[in-house]
Amino acid sequence: MEFLSDSVIQLDSFITLTLGIIVLFIGIKITARIRFLQKYNIPEPVTGGIFASLAALALYLVGGWEVEYDLFTRDVFLIYFFTAIGINARIAQLLSGGKPLLLLLGLTLTYLVIQDTVGYFSALAIGQPGGVGLLVGSAALAGGHGTAIAWAPTIAEAQGVTNALEIGVAAATIGLVIASLIGGPIASFLLSRHNLESEEDSKLLVGIEYDKEERTSITHLNIMGSILIIHVAMIFGYMLNEILAEMGLKLPLFVSCMMIAILMTNTIPMLFKKVSWPAGSNALAIISDFSLGLFIAMSLMGMQFWEVADLAGPLFFLLAAQVAVTVLFILFVVFPVMGRNYFAAVLSAGFAGFGLGATPTAIANMSAVAKSHGPSPTAFIIVPLVGAFFVDIANSFLLQFFLSL
Repeated sequence: MEFLSDSVIQLDSFITLTLGIIVLFIGIKITARIRFLQKYNIPEPVTGGIFASLAALALYLVGGWEVEYDLFTRDVFLIYFFTAIGINARIAQLLSGGKPLLLLLGLTLTYLVIQDTVGYFSALAIGQPGGVGLLVGSAALAGGHGTAIAWAPTIAEAQGVTNALEIGVAAATIGLVIASLIGGPIASFLLSRHNLESEEDSKLLVGIEYDKEERTSITHLNIMGSILIIHVAMIFGYMLNEILAEMGLKLPLFVSCMMIAILMTNTIPMLFKKVSWPAGSNALAIISDFSLGLFIAMSLMGMQFWEVADLAGPLFFLLAAQVAVTVLFILFVVFPVMGRNYFAAVLSAGFAGFGLGATPTAIANMSAVAKSHGPSPTAFIIVPLVGAFFVDIANSFLLQFFLSL
């Protein structure tokens, strides 16, 4: 812990991680006691993260203190999570996701065009530069913090938006919260209205179903074995990421690690049949659930609401327009096109997650639904591929097109 000034407290990565674990437990306890949160599938780390960020806001309002976190370990847990997803991905599931993957990709590309069109022209309608609408569009919402930060200087230079970085970060932060809160209720509405249930007879890819948590068998050996496999995949994933970067293809590190994990899980068990492989195990499910929970909790607890106060008017108008369009698009386009079934309902929760927040938010939304209502493994395979890989590529071309208008 370090006091940078009389009003700023900076916490190192170890203390930040410890607080993240506490915040995650707070979210679990609150969700367990409030039926409303379970009914509408609000992810537990979202509950804890928002609680912590509101506590930080109170600390700022009462004493004028700002808390800053070192979030290095948060990003490590993101890689842990997606590597675990890759270890659970079987070729049969990937093949079954072929048609749904193409459909979701087409829907996502359509949605990105709509999102930027709404943002661009809504900004013009309230007297703001079109670039502001792009920031409160696919740059910050579908793209997340990384894309918003990367494109802010370009938008600032092209359209004279001097506070582009602040707008982008604020939009990405608030979008993350909204995405975390609406995905579950959307799925609950669709499940209830269409009387849908899971037809899968497989284990969850993330976490363990609520009614089975007390009957799982996990040992120190399978926990350590799962962590070892994850680490090996991460090492080779990092090497692949470096090679691809030298070839001019820049991917998020977690995508490369997930690709290596998919390759490993579909080759090593067949070549070395006596090797104990963690795919589908409760140990791996717990590790992935814990990693995702910590990433979400630490992301949300670091929000600083007071920083967006000056941007409140235009920002919230543009965000309200984007939320309305997203909900309508999910209910009347995504859900029908993807099949009007349980898989489509789970996918709808995920679409809200990466459409307004980020891919980890999408997975958290779907995980909350799956833990309550049953597995949908194909959704957990295709959403990261579309949300983490194709969105970044499409965003580059789309944002450049709108900036050239």
